Amino acid sequence: MFAKTGERKRAKGEGKKRGHPGDDGQGERKKRGGEEGGQSQGDGSRKRLDALSVGYFRRVGERLGEGFDENEEREMFVANVLTEVKGKAVVVAMDPTGSITLQRLLPLCSPEQVAGVLAELGDQAGSELKAVSCDKCGGHVVESAVRQMSRWSESSQKESPGATGDEKDSCDALEAQVLSLSQVVRDNMAEFIKHVHGSHVVRTLLHVLAGCLGPPRIESRPGAKEHNLVPQLIDFEIPTSFWYGLKSLTEALMDNVNLSVVDSVASAAFQTMLTVCHRNRPKLCKQLLRRTTEYLTSRSAAPGVSPLLVFLKDPASSRLVETIIQLSGKSLLRHLYKNHLKGQMVDLALHSIANFPIQRLTAASAKHKMFLTLFDELIQGIESILAAGHMGVIVQLAESCAESGEKQTDLMQCLLRAFHCAEPGMRHVSCLPLFMSLLTYEVYYHSDTAEGDTPTEVPLSSICYHGSRLVQALAKFKERSLLLSSLRTLTPADLLTLASDPSGSHVLQALTITSSDKGRGKILKRLEGQYAAMACSRLGSRVLEAIWNSASVSHRQGIAQELVLSESQLRSHQFARHVWAKFALSHFTHRRGHWQEIQAGRTKGSVLRSWLISPPSIHLYCHWLLSFHSSNFPTRCTEVVAGAGLLAEDLAAAVAAHLPVPASIPIPVSTVRARYQPRQEALGPAG
Repeated sequence: MFAKTGERKRAKGEGKKRGHPGDDGQGERKKRGGEEGGQSQGDGSRKRLDALSVGYFRRVGERLGEGFDENEEREMFVANVLTEVKGKAVVVAMDPTGSITLQRLLPLCSPEQVAGVLAELGDQAGSELKAVSCDKCGGHVVESAVRQMSRWSESSQKESPGATGDEKDSCDALEAQVLSLSQVVRDNMAEFIKHVHGSHVVRTLLHVLAGCLGPPRIESRPGAKEHNLVPQLIDFEIPTSFWYGLKSLTEALMDNVNLSVVDSVASAAFQTMLTVCHRNRPKLCKQLLRRTTEYLTSRSAAPGVSPLLVFLKDPASSRLVETIIQLSGKSLLRHLYKNHLKGQMVDLALHSIANFPIQRLTAASAKHKMFLTLFDELIQGIESILAAGHMGVIVQLAESCAESGEKQTDLMQCLLRAFHCAEPGMRHVSCLPLFMSLLTYEVYYHSDTAEGDTPTEVPLSSICYHGSRLVQALAKFKERSLLLSSLRTLTPADLLTLASDPSGSHVLQALTITSSDKGRGKILKRLEGQYAAMACSRLGSRVLEAIWNSASVSHRQGIAQELVLSESQLRSHQFARHVWAKFALSHFTHRRGHWQEIQAGRTKGSVLRSWLISPPSIHLYCHWLLSFHSSNFPTRCTEVVAGAGLLAEDLAAAVAAHLPVPASIPIPVSTVRARYQPRQEALGPAG
């Protein structure tokens, strides 16, 4: 009975979740690391390391984990291990133990040694290198070797002007091997990008040829929690030959663009190509976007139907379309919407797969006038979208309204109608719990009463993630009086529930810190009696700290007066003891006058600091500072930093974020600290 029920549930959920790039639908193969599927993709029968060699490389891995005290010892150890690898690099790379050891060894090797390993992995025909790259273990070794190219600039800078030709050739050896791998990939492009392991080598090669590198790929364990985070890329210097190599590699990929729409693994390689080119080769990216879009929109389809609509609904190609939308400029976005998507937005938003590209389009259009037309079209089907459960579309629509500053009133009124709290007007104060729970007025209050009847009080419950995201977006609107009025009608117990909820805590924090001082005081008035309980909550304590940082001195004093009454409880609690220390409540108890002076200084300093590190102010100060000669710069910088109450690190970080400073004009951190120290002590310990 249970088995049949489970089958029905799986069948019901099919088609609603898009497969991840690299997942070809054979879950069993992915779960077992490709043991069965790997053989079908060219792993086949191969030589294995003998037991003695496996034990040797296991001990090498253990020794690498211990680290080395001296460079000479490390270099000697690496050379000895590479001697053992020589002549059997392919077998070692394709062995599970040998592969892991090589991956840990390669970052310690010199570029010349890495080039030697890559040379051993390939042959003149390239078939051996292809087999290793498409192996579940060997592919990781090839990726690790290619990633060492990020050290090319370091090696080049270390060369002296009088370096011999042999030394320069050794530094160029790795460059030549990477280009050789690129040639092998170009010659076998279709096989590489369709292969679940080979495609990762292509993607790493694209990153390296473009001069940017992300974190290394790691295999996730079955059942491990996946974090959907965008990897941070780091740029590095590359040789000139890589610019031409990237151009050739992208041309080979575009020759196989048809695979990008039928194979999810190949689609991921195309997404990487567009992303890295957008970062470091914007002109090339613009050409690739245009050519890819032309291909997608030129396929045959039913009469009167754009072929792009078919690709939007396909699991493999929809992710590629998302990437195109995210990286496209104003003209291409307008072309896609006007010629292919206009009039179809609601239908696409209701589709289980196509709604994701629609979210990207809504986000990308927020800065352009086309958003107004797009909004008017989507708003017509907002209730249908809510009923379909595609809350990502609604949340993104709200975030785009907040970013553009347009259509905010229209969206709020439409949401009130959708949740049945627009009429009569007394229902407006119920909007916050309805939005957070994504339930209509009648469902939330279990009410079928006539209009105008007062509903029974219902404790706050059913706060969901998308509801929290929706309210956080609405909190950025210019007019948010309805949300604040609804928040102030919640009971203190409901506010405590909100502060202690994983999703609700973000709502309370967003609404409180964005309120005016007067509005914040009204919210804090409702929270009286709950501060100690909030401090003892893992999430509530974080909200309390955020409220404290944005509160005035009088509000802080009210919070502190209530908290000190529960001193023994707070001091012994794992979360509340940090609140006690950060709020300096011991100081508040014994030296209240001095505590008030410190808090007043911090409040003024935080306001001044937030203004000074804003982009316009940073530009103003930096242009003024840089107008002086470098010899005068330290003195002027010290005066500004010390006078404004800023730490040198704050100014340095702000300068780096908003305005590049020449390396010849350093920021004198030590000097600033010396001048700044007396003022820092007067304000009290940093908290």
